[in-house]
Amino acid sequence: MLQFKDMNLTKQLHNAIDDLGFDTPTPIQEKATPVVLSGSDVVGIAQTGTGKSFAYMIPILRELKFSNQDNPRVLVLVPTRELVLQVVEQFKSLAKYMTVRIIGVYGGTNINTQKQSVSKGSDIIVATPGRLYDLALTRVLQLKSIKKLVIDEVDVMLDLGFRFQLTNILEFLPEKRQNIMFSATMTDEVDALIDDFFRNPTKISIAISGTPLHNIAQQCYPVPNFYTKVNLLTLLLKDKNEYRKVLVFVSTKKNADRLFEALEEDFGSEMGIVHSNKSQNYRIRAIRQFDEGMNRILITTDVMARGLDLELITHVINYDTPTYPENYMHRIGRTGRAEQQGKTILFFTEKEKEWKEAIEKLMVLKIPQNNFPDGVEVSKTLIPEERPKVVEINSSLPKRGKNIPGSAFHEKKEKNKKTNQGGSYKRELAKKYKKPKTRGDKNANQRNKK
Repeated sequence: MLQFKDMNLTKQLHNAIDDLGFDTPTPIQEKATPVVLSGSDVVGIAQTGTGKSFAYMIPILRELKFSNQDNPRVLVLVPTRELVLQVVEQFKSLAKYMTVRIIGVYGGTNINTQKQSVSKGSDIIVATPGRLYDLALTRVLQLKSIKKLVIDEVDVMLDLGFRFQLTNILEFLPEKRQNIMFSATMTDEVDALIDDFFRNPTKISIAISGTPLHNIAQQCYPVPNFYTKVNLLTLLLKDKNEYRKVLVFVSTKKNADRLFEALEEDFGSEMGIVHSNKSQNYRIRAIRQFDEGMNRILITTDVMARGLDLELITHVINYDTPTYPENYMHRIGRTGRAEQQGKTILFFTEKEKEWKEAIEKLMVLKIPQNNFPDGVEVSKTLIPEERPKVVEINSSLPKRGKNIPGSAFHEKKEKNKKTNQGGSYKRELAKKYKKPKTRGDKNANQRNKK
């Protein structure tokens, strides 16, 4: 088995990797490193949690020589602010014994502060597409010296609507460069991007998207509604020895806030929440407290489903079943990382059952189903989205859809067929001049007579 010490890396990189406690490269790292070092374009497809970030960081740092130039030579694009911070931290840990300037830029914070950081010069810039595009337009950030472009989690960027910024950024870059792309899934949009901007890329595929990680134990519960899910989750989380570090995924920001409020009385002091409506500082603090073990539970939306490398998560609970089966794969990939054993639980209602079946079809695996626990109260309270829609037959409000009445059964009377023609004066002028004219300003006409 190949070891890091057997790879042709610099002494500084070997020392940094030793400090991190890594001995053996993951399959994606082993296959991607020599290809990236060759200088050819690379497209890597590998599941989340397989070490994709180090697969491009190690060879990039291996080739990066000291320079005091102001403009960056390496550009790394990632979809979220949290990923920018993580990638910068990982780069710095690998470049511990090197003189490399690494900057991260992202939206949701003061652009002027980032302009000052960029103007001081950098070797590697890690960015979200939107903020990078804004900085490039101001000309404070010059991209003419970029030699290597990395697009990480490209499928997420396209899902988030970053296609416009991505294509415009690619137009800013010098034509002679190396393109490196990593993704967990290969979609038609990703294929189109590769065809437009990559030159005969080498494709490296480690695992078929949808194949569950072998070290993750999965189970599911049928649950009738939102607040019954709250009761079931409360029962599970009370077992602190089993549920030591739990990431709870919900489908929307509104549901995340509802769940947090419902659990706050029992678990408020050991719980955090992250979604895109929270401020950047709040999100960073919540993630750090969870990662360091200060909080045992973190409630989040799919903003946390990709890329983030959090230590030793014991359980991932899918409180809401994701509508896209690929998102389930990314969620459960937060646990069972680095060959650790992980556990996942899926809650699904009758409405969500078809989405669960789509997940099982993608994985070619039936998720083991548990019986609903006897001690959990079935709530009769429904959230607005779960309540049946009531149509008021005698409502005075206009009806829509099938309830729109048809035309009247009788003809209008002659007097009711008349339309407003604008007055006889306008009609006579229209005949004479082919267009209507007004009388003009009465006061002005009086002055003209004088």
